Amino acid sequence: MENYIDGFVLPVPRKYLDEYKNASRKIAEIWKEYGAIDYCEFIGDDLCLEGTKSFVEVVEVKEDEVIIFGWVLFPSKEIRDSANIKVPEDSRMAKLVAPLLDTKKLIFDGSRMVYGGFQPLE
Repeated sequence: MENYIDGFVLPVPRKYLDEYKNASRKIAEIWKEYGAIDYCEFIGDDLCLEGTKSFVEVVEVKEDEVIIFGWVLFPSKEIRDSANIKVPEDSRMAKLVAPLLDTKKLIFDGSRMVYGGFQPLE
């Protein structure tokens, strides 16, 4: 099987977007050190299509939040599985993630994140 992708959608308070971006850039480099081919994140822009459920509904976005859509591309599921074990154990991650989880200014709320691993369609 070629390539494997972990995808995610999450809300971020607009006022903390710069802090999130700074952490995200560094986090992306760590994922790449552990085998990711690419790490991409985008800010929601056109999020509603009549007749469909939107990311806005799924993550229950608040008026002062933006939606982040991202994915991490791996050469295989095996490398992804290995990275998913090693990355959280990397001491740099704890330093980068701790400010995002600060309850005084919660930037990342994992309970509102949508996540999944995906294999190629064919």
